[in-house]
Amino acid sequence: MDDARREFFDRIVERQVEELPYTIQLLLQETPLLVEDHPSPQLLEELGLRPDQGDELCGVYAGIGLTERSHEDSMVEPETITIFREGLLALVSASDDGESLEQRLEREIRITILHEIGHHFGLDEDDLASLGYA
Repeated sequence: MDDARREFFDRIVERQVEELPYTIQLLLQETPLLVEDHPSPQLLEELGLRPDQGDELCGVYAGIGLTERSHEDSMVEPETITIFREGLLALVSASDDGESLEQRLEREIRITILHEIGHHFGLDEDDLASLGYA
């Protein structure tokens, strides 16, 4: 991915974060939002995905959801939310519903961020799907 495409993507991420409710923005100060081109081979292996499935992953939450935490979890690694440029670009490039690439990317970035934040609050994939964040 070239620098211009990264900058285009990252500007959209910044706009989407700025448009999130203030309380969600506060959460992102404690749970960093990372943006990477694609998942590492190690992460794909941890998730049980093949290397050729890396471009299908749009985001991941790393941490222990609020509903699963206990006092014993105080010494675990800090939680993070990571979204992947290549996965999101592949997703929006595959569809053509009359919207511009930028509009589709805005929507999917927002959905992915909210999806991963949902995991922070202990929501599973079915919960997120019912909310429209799948």
